[in-house]
Amino acid sequence: MKAWHDECAVMGVWNDSEAAQMAYLGLYAQQHRGQESAGIVALSENGHVAHKGMGLVGDVFSEESLNHLQGLASIGHVRYSTTGESFVTNIQPLTARLFNGPVAIAHNGNIVNSISLRRQLIRDGAIFQGTNDTECVLHLLAKNPSDNLMACMKEVLPQLVGAFSMVVLSHDRLIAARDPYGFRPLVLGERPTKDGGTAFVVASESCAFDLIGAQLIREIEPGEIICISDKGLESSRFAESPRLAKCVFEHVYFARPDSFVFGESVYQSRQRMGEVLSQESGVEADMVIPVPDSGVPASIGYSRKSGIPFELGIIRNHYIGRTFIQPSQSIRSFGVKIKLNPQAHLIKGKRVVVVDDSLVRGTTSQKIIRLVRAAGAKEVHFRLASPPTTGPCFYGVDTPKKSQLIASKMSTEDIRKFIDADTLAYLSIEGMLKAVKGSVDEYCAACFDGKYPTGLFGLDESES
Repeated sequence: MKAWHDECAVMGVWNDSEAAQMAYLGLYAQQHRGQESAGIVALSENGHVAHKGMGLVGDVFSEESLNHLQGLASIGHVRYSTTGESFVTNIQPLTARLFNGPVAIAHNGNIVNSISLRRQLIRDGAIFQGTNDTECVLHLLAKNPSDNLMACMKEVLPQLVGAFSMVVLSHDRLIAARDPYGFRPLVLGERPTKDGGTAFVVASESCAFDLIGAQLIREIEPGEIICISDKGLESSRFAESPRLAKCVFEHVYFARPDSFVFGESVYQSRQRMGEVLSQESGVEADMVIPVPDSGVPASIGYSRKSGIPFELGIIRNHYIGRTFIQPSQSIRSFGVKIKLNPQAHLIKGKRVVVVDDSLVRGTTSQKIIRLVRAAGAKEVHFRLASPPTTGPCFYGVDTPKKSQLIASKMSTEDIRKFIDADTLAYLSIEGMLKAVKGSVDEYCAACFDGKYPTGLFGLDESES
C-alpha cells in the first residue's frame, strides 16, 4: 500500500452567523494549497451539515449550497492528493458519529505511520471508507471510551508520527492542533462579526484572514491543542516538541507570498533568498528576469543586491488551467509556450539571469531556457533560489520520487548541460536558512539535505 500524501489547507470558524461563508472565503484564499477537492462542514442546530465535491472552491460551492450550510461554526478543507487515486470518499472534512457525538475533521500534512496504524485498526475490526491518512484519526477517536473529546484528542494525537495541522468540529466546540515538530503552519485569528461579537478563526495561512477581515493573533504552537467553545478559548499541550522541523519549502515555494508563515513574511523571505543567491553566485549580466510567478520575489532580491536591472522578460498566461487540452500531436510541441512567452524586444542580444524558486525534474527549466535563447538572449545564466532537491517529501508537499529528481542523480555541471544554461547555480542550504532567519535545528530541509526528522516507517523504501 502506498502512502497518501496531501497538499492541503484547513479553515475553522467559531461564533459567526456567516461561518460557512467565512470558511468558503478562507478556502478561496488558500486555493493554491489544493485544487483537487474542497469541502465545508457547518454546525447547525440539527447537527453537522456538509457539502463537498471534486474541483476548485468556486466550482464546488454555489450560493444555494452555502445557504444550506447554516450555523455559527464551520470547518473547511481544500486538498490536492500527491499519491494514490482520487476518490470522493477522500474529500475532507471527514465526518462520523462517535461515542462522544458527531465529529468532523480536516487535516493538512502527512502522517507517516498511517499505514501501520491502518493495518492495526483493520485487524481490530475498523472499516475504512477511503485511503487517506486522516481517517485513521477518526478510528482512533472511535476506539477511545472517553466521552470527553479533548481528552480523546490528547490520547490519540501522540500516536501520530509526522505532519499534522488539523481542525476538529464537534457538537459544542472547535479544536485545533499542530504536530510537535511544527511541520505545517497553523494560525489563530479573530474577526468582528456583523452582530457586534467576536469570532475565532483558524487557518493554514494568514492570507485567509486578510480576505475575511480577521486579525492574526498568533501561530498555534507545535504540540499545542486549543479548544474554542462558548466558554472561550483554552490552550494546552498534548506533547512536548522533540525538536522543531518547520518546513522550509513553505517559504521557498508552497505558501502564498502575502502570508506570514512561522512568524516571517514569505514575500520578504523569498526576496532575501534572491539577495543571498546574488552574493553567493553573482555573474555579469544585463538584466534579471524571473520565471513567473514563482521566481518574482527572489528575482527582485537578486536585482536589488546585484544592481542588475529587473525586467519581466517572460510573461505568463494566467488563464491556463490544469485541464488544458492538446487536441493534436501537431501542437504538442508548443509545450511551455502555452503558459510562458518571452519578450524578445527586451531579451535580444542581452546577457540574462533567469531566476526560479527551484528545479525538480529539469525538463521545464530546459524548455524555458530554450525559449529565452530563441528570443535572442546572448547568454543565459540560470539561478535557483533554493538548494538542489535531492529527496521526496514525506510530510505533505508534492515532490516526485527520488528517481525522478534530477539533482539526485546528476551533478550541477551535468544539469547545466542538460538544461543548456551558460552557468547554473543554486542557493546553498546555509543561505536559504539565513534568508528565513532560521537554523537547521528548527527547520526541516529534508528534501534538500536528506535529514528526515522522524522515522519514515518504510516510506523511503516504497517511494524512492
